[in-house]
Amino acid sequence: MEQKRILITGASGFIGSRAVDKALELGYETWAGIRPSSSKVYLQDERIRFIDLNYGDKKKLKGQLREFIGKNGRFDYIVHCAGITKAIRKSEFDKVNFEQVRNFADALVETNAVPDLFVFMSSLGAIGVGDEINYTPLSCNLTPNPNTAYGKSKLKAENYLKALPGFPYIILRPTGVYGPRDKDYLILMRAVKNGMDVGAGFKKQILTFIYIDDLVKIIFDCMEKNIYRREYYVADGDIYTDTEFNSIVQLALQKKHVFRIKVPLWIVKPTSFISEKIFALLGKTTTFNTDKYKIMKQRNWSCDITPLQRDLGFKPDYRLKEGVEETVKWYREKGWL
Repeated sequence: MEQKRILITGASGFIGSRAVDKALELGYETWAGIRPSSSKVYLQDERIRFIDLNYGDKKKLKGQLREFIGKNGRFDYIVHCAGITKAIRKSEFDKVNFEQVRNFADALVETNAVPDLFVFMSSLGAIGVGDEINYTPLSCNLTPNPNTAYGKSKLKAENYLKALPGFPYIILRPTGVYGPRDKDYLILMRAVKNGMDVGAGFKKQILTFIYIDDLVKIIFDCMEKNIYRREYYVADGDIYTDTEFNSIVQLALQKKHVFRIKVPLWIVKPTSFISEKIFALLGKTTTFNTDKYKIMKQRNWSCDITPLQRDLGFKPDYRLKEGVEETVKWYREKGWL
C-alpha cells in the first residue's frame, strides 16, 4: 500500500509534536512544518522531514507548494496546529490565527494542492460564554460569540474554511488539553506542589479536559474514517468542578495538605490588565493577561461530544485521574516538578 504523506504544522508545539509521534507510529511519510527558530527537542526521529512554509505571504507560499508538489507530490493530509495563544498586541491573533490560515487554504486551492483532509485545530474559545445558569453543555447548534481576541481569531478561520466550496475540512474544538510536554497546566501543578490551590471567583465553575493522546487519536480517526466538512467539540466526556480537578492533581502529587484560596474576580481583572501591560512594555507575552481573565471568569466549559461519539465511536483511553497521573510522572522524570 502506498505510503500516505502528512504535513503537521506547528510541529514543535505541544499538540503538533505529539501528532508527529503518532503519524510516525502509523507509518505516514511525516513532514513537520516548523520555523528555523523553532525547537526540535521533540522532533528527533530521523524519519521526520522538515518544511518551513511562509503562511504570511500567499504568493511565496504558492511558489513553495508548487515546488514541493513538483518534487514530492501533494500532501494527502494536513493537520494545522500552527497558531498563537498569547500575543503582545491583540492584532497578532488575527494575523496568525486567521489571515495565515486564509492564505494557506487559498494557496492550496490555487495550486491544486488541496489534501484529502485538512484538520484545523481550533478551540472551545471560538464559541464563547455558554449557559452559566443551568450549565447546559455547549453544542454545535449554538451561535458562536467568542469574548477573547484568541477565540475571535479562531472563529474567523473556522468560518473561512467552511465558506470554501467543497474544501475538505475538519474543525476540532478541544477543551483544556493536558499531558506530557504541556506547560500551561504545569503552572497550576507547581502551585499545588507548593501547597497552594488558587481559584478565581466564587460561583460554581464546571471544567472539562482531554488528554493529549486522546486528542491525537481523534485526529487520525477522522482521516481513517474519511470524514470531512464537520466540526467537533473535543473532551473526554466527564465534567469537574475546579475543586475536584485540584483534588485529583493533589492526589497525583501525593500532597497531603493544600491551602485553598478563592480570589475575587474584581481583583483578578485589574491584576491581569496590569500584568499584560507590564510584559508588553518589556516586549514579552504573558500567560496571565486580559484574555486569560475572561477564560478564568467563564463558569461553564462543558460541551456536547455526542457527534464525536456517533461519527468516530470515540471513547477516551484516559480519564482525568489516569491522565494527570501520567502527566505528573512525566514532569517528574524531566525535572519539571
